[in-house]
Amino acid sequence: MPRGKLEVLLVGAKGLHDTDFFTKMDPYVTITYRTQEQKSNVASGQGSSPEWNETFVFSVVGSVPELVIKIKDSDVGSEDDIVGEAKVPLEPVFVEGSIPPTPYNVVINDEYCGEIKVGLEFIPEDANEDGCHGDEGDFGGWKESSYK
Repeated sequence: MPRGKLEVLLVGAKGLHDTDFFTKMDPYVTITYRTQEQKSNVASGQGSSPEWNETFVFSVVGSVPELVIKIKDSDVGSEDDIVGEAKVPLEPVFVEGSIPPTPYNVVINDEYCGEIKVGLEFIPEDANEDGCHGDEGDFGGWKESSYK
């Protein structure tokens, strides 16, 4: 069962279906891992090929099969449009430790509508943080004991 931190590098997207007819859309992303959700900055006026280059950190406790990335278009005066979503499998990063920026398909209603590029890094929790598995010399006791 993985425990630690998951770093998500949100690089950019391309080929997205533009939801604005008269102007370029202003996309942003929400990334969800379990109950944790984080939001990127709005890529104002970047249309269907936005770049974010932002890093997000999630606490990992237990196994979750995927990261859900939703792309939305920020609209003033109305509800934000959903551009699409990508599901990023997490098993490879838990096994390998890191996955370089890789494109993932963005879909809406089971229809391909572009791709998003994301890099992943998993930093396992150090076993010593919970006070276990350390050298006995690290904790005093036996070596400092006057008991002979």
